[in-house]
Amino acid sequence: MVLSFFKKGESPLDRISHETVLMLGDARHSFDLASTALLAGADASAVSSDIRATDDRINAAEQRLRSELVVHIAVNGGDDIGVVMGYTLLLKKIERIGDQAKNILDLAEDGISLSGAPDIEEFLTRRQTISQMYVDAADILVSLDVDSARQFLDRSMEMNRECEQKIHDYMRSDEPGHWAVPRAVLHRYWKRIVANLAGIVTSAIEPIQSLDYTDNGSTDIVDD
Repeated sequence: MVLSFFKKGESPLDRISHETVLMLGDARHSFDLASTALLAGADASAVSSDIRATDDRINAAEQRLRSELVVHIAVNGGDDIGVVMGYTLLLKKIERIGDQAKNILDLAEDGISLSGAPDIEEFLTRRQTISQMYVDAADILVSLDVDSARQFLDRSMEMNRECEQKIHDYMRSDEPGHWAVPRAVLHRYWKRIVANLAGIVTSAIEPIQSLDYTDNGSTDIVDD
């Protein structure tokens, strides 16, 4: 397991692993706020500063932790190189997830609102499912439960298939562009979030050479 040091209570990487989970919590916080602005009619300007400040915090943490990982290798040698490489990729995925929250906020700031739309319940249900996936991914990073990870990856693949189908449906819809395009774009952002969450989970159960792939390396789960 790439991130087996989660189980090592005396590991010098223990604090880094803890901070990574906190970063994932920050990313979920931004996602929930941005989704509230787009789907529930909240004032985008009221949540914008919080989302952008949280994104700055995630970015700063990524840079700092990557530097600490480099120092760890310099001080301790190459025994943990696989762990460090895995963690560098994981940190980048969390940073990318944070960017998607800003993208969702941008839709709301551009005046897009799905609040009160006839299909709003479908959006709210999918948004809640994805928000819970942040929590599930963090739990798997801590527990290293392989069965839970496999189930998570199955769910993420199904979610992304659904998002991809919705994108195709919206792009071929007879509805006007101002109706279809925001819906397609939002599903694209959701697809990217779920793919990166899946990548984070694979880091807990797969060797470094298999990161970003499932099915013994045959299926690419990256969607940047």
